[in-house]
Amino acid sequence: MWILFAFGSAVFAGLTAILSKIGIRNTDSNVATAIRTVVVLLFSWLMVFIVGSQRTLAGVSGRTLLFLILSGLATGASWLCYFKALQIGDVNKVTPIDKSSTVLTMLLAFVLLGEKITLLKAGAMLLIGVGTYLMIHKKKEPVTPSPKSNMWLIYAFGAAIFASLTAILGKVGIEGVESNLGTAIRTIVVLILAWIIVFATKKEKTIREIDQKSWIFLVLSGFATGGSWLCYYRALQTGPASVVVPIDKLSIIFTIAFSYFFLKEKLTAKSTAGMVLIVAGTLSLLL
Repeated sequence: MWILFAFGSAVFAGLTAILSKIGIRNTDSNVATAIRTVVVLLFSWLMVFIVGSQRTLAGVSGRTLLFLILSGLATGASWLCYFKALQIGDVNKVTPIDKSSTVLTMLLAFVLLGEKITLLKAGAMLLIGVGTYLMIHKKKEPVTPSPKSNMWLIYAFGAAIFASLTAILGKVGIEGVESNLGTAIRTIVVLILAWIIVFATKKEKTIREIDQKSWIFLVLSGFATGGSWLCYYRALQTGPASVVVPIDKLSIIFTIAFSYFFLKEKLTAKSTAGMVLIVAGTLSLLL
């Protein structure tokens, strides 16, 4: 059953990237992250009360709460980096880097959770790594690009690193709590972090400048994120992190497809080959 939840997470995550890209075109990325998190928080706590898991809140241990908070902080940092990268870079280049967190997650799962790295997993990691390189690598330009033009790359790698930490910390954190409740608690942490960044950068005044279209897509992306999270952490609670995370990263297929139809971003032959390798590496983990 956890496999179905993992694939559900991938579908919603694919929608999230596209809806967010459209929503942050005319909005500061930190403000957009904070607004989206409000939607995710409402959605996640609604699910908590629907399944009745709020009654178990008093029984959450200090250790579980600590790891949920740490996971929430890692998630917040990953989001802030990811949506900044989406705002200044192409979806079909930012997304592969974010999905490369699969490799780091498997390494961390081996070191921290004792999940074995088999020969098959090692081969999958190699395919994902090579595929990511092919999707983001460009031929050298005649004119040297300015440092600012590559900032999306730094933010994208930051998102990947924090995303891998999120998976490991989240795996430990939700072992002693119902998955919907765990997601809701983590979201509170993300919300606080996001709004602290907004006020620290003095961007709260830009909220009134957000147009109606951006509001609609930001809210929709929040619902998509909420759906992805609920599926993801339900899968992570009962399935191995080294397999659940790669399945979730298959959202790249949906993201690239949506970016082609809605954002008119096209893949080169090299990028297409890279995506095939990433997908092949990910699917091989299910064997």
